[in-house]
Amino acid sequence: MSLKVENLTKRFGGLAAISDVTLDFPTGSLTAVIGPNGAGKSTFFNLISGAIRPDSGRVLLDGEDVTAHSRGDIVRRGIGRAFQVASIFPTMTVAENLMVAVAAHRGQWAGLGRRFPPPGARVRAMEVADLVGLAHVADTLSAHLSHGDQKLLDIALALALEPKVLLLDEPTAGMGPEERWQMIERVQRLWERQNLTLVFIEHDMDIVFRVAQTIRVLCYGRVLAEGDAAAIRSNQAVIDAYLGTEEHAA
Repeated sequence: MSLKVENLTKRFGGLAAISDVTLDFPTGSLTAVIGPNGAGKSTFFNLISGAIRPDSGRVLLDGEDVTAHSRGDIVRRGIGRAFQVASIFPTMTVAENLMVAVAAHRGQWAGLGRRFPPPGARVRAMEVADLVGLAHVADTLSAHLSHGDQKLLDIALALALEPKVLLLDEPTAGMGPEERWQMIERVQRLWERQNLTLVFIEHDMDIVFRVAQTIRVLCYGRVLAEGDAAAIRSNQAVIDAYLGTEEHAA
């Protein structure tokens, strides 16, 4: 599923958090969105996912304008999102978290009070847990998971909604170097296996330059540059605004 934004703009008072942004994310692409703090990256994700409405511009899924749709409808149409801070139910097990997400996606809320899990929900929950590598902790309380596994569970909750476009907001935030690479390798495998259109925000430039097919740079709510790793690494405007003179791995 392709994602496109056209002339997207969002202001908060006198501040233009996103200003006239037009970007195209082809079906099956893997894209990083980078930029300094306050560049508008999270606002950009909030606009795409329907968490907030733009002042102007459009969000298109496979050419269909979904800008005015509700957040729930946008999810049902194929956009999933995982957050910088894992959004999970800490008093539930991994499997229970996923079963709730599956039930919500299938419209089985009405039966939750009479029977939990609803028919088929545990089977699907375990499929998703296995997909992200959490099947071995399926019966563990989410609050007892490591930070990395809590982030994986947040991604799994998004995957339980069967997205075609997946937005990941800093999937490696708060992790040590080894755990970061383990996480991003899992993300790559998910992208390949699920044939997702995947867009992720990331501050670790070694990861960005190694993984992303295309990199989009936001600065003060506008698109500063876009291109592959070589183009972004050598772009003087990006160096001045964000990268500095630090050498990053190829």
